[in-house]
Amino acid sequence: MEDILIRRDTAYSPGRLLLALAMVIGTVAALYAGFVVLRDSQTSQILTAIFAIIWGVGGVIILFYVANNLVESLPGRWAARLQPYIFVGPALALLAWYLAVPTVRTFVLSLYNNNSSEFVGLQNYQAVFSERIMIEAFRNNLLWLVIGTAMTVSLGLLIAILADRSRFENAAKSLIFLPMAISMVGAGVIWKFVFAVDPNIGLLNATVTSAGGEAQAWLSLVQPWNNLFLILVMVWLQTGYAMVLISAAIKGIPDELLEAARVDGANEITIFFQIIIPNIAGTLLTVITTVVIFTLKIFDVVMVMTGGQFGTEVIGVRFYREMFTNNDAGKASAIAIVLLIAVIPVMVYNLREFSKRRAF
Repeated sequence: MEDILIRRDTAYSPGRLLLALAMVIGTVAALYAGFVVLRDSQTSQILTAIFAIIWGVGGVIILFYVANNLVESLPGRWAARLQPYIFVGPALALLAWYLAVPTVRTFVLSLYNNNSSEFVGLQNYQAVFSERIMIEAFRNNLLWLVIGTAMTVSLGLLIAILADRSRFENAAKSLIFLPMAISMVGAGVIWKFVFAVDPNIGLLNATVTSAGGEAQAWLSLVQPWNNLFLILVMVWLQTGYAMVLISAAIKGIPDELLEAARVDGANEITIFFQIIIPNIAGTLLTVITTVVIFTLKIFDVVMVMTGGQFGTEVIGVRFYREMFTNNDAGKASAIAIVLLIAVIPVMVYNLREFSKRRAF
């Protein structure tokens, strides 16, 4: 391999390198000029969109080709070092442009006042951690995180275990997974009707009144239990996701291992805790961390069903209110950064555990 690299070092042509560099520069200039023409074009929007797609996709393919040609024109050692970046470079560039750069800009905005005209330092962060409404939002998010995650994973595990021994496994799993096809907004609308005060509309109040009770405004007057009613919607949606992943992990446990444990006299509870749980620990970790991140970012259900009123405020809804109702870009950006910081440790832990199990 060293001999090959040395021969490539001595065989490369400076003329080819300059030509490849010129092709890269020319391609970038042509792409830029094409999009400038599209921007100033007076043709119909449909034709402009079609041409933009063709020009963009074709331009990216040509750009990849000339960039790869440029790297191959370098001396052997440099070509071997840089060529992987030709493949991962576009993805890294997109991640940087659409994730890293907006994150930095959001942090900068969080250091300014509501209209970004005055530098206020960490005052927005101080307000985030001191205002009553934000304390309520943090408390509710913690409630979602603990109760929502525990209920989702526990029900998913229980259903996966029970369905695995049922003759109607496929039908049962399909029915339980079905809510995953519904959007969060759609689920919020459905369950808002379920909790409606009017017994002629609300299923829950219809049941209560038919049993001789009084109709209740479950989402407004029944506090703080109304948060649990909202969490129930998330559990209804996400249990199917947890069940499918956990069930797949359970089916990966060798039958011989389970039969050997039963032959040795182990009961089903012992098998569950001593064999099944240790063997699906990686999958459980994945499900738990995914649901935790989901609960930290919860927004749709709360916004549709209560709008964050009646003591149901969460961080996502508070961010929306500050940004689009109060027009306070500084405080909204600070809330977004706090939410990002809350999610990062969970993601890092998850990736480390995956790495230990050689998942990547």
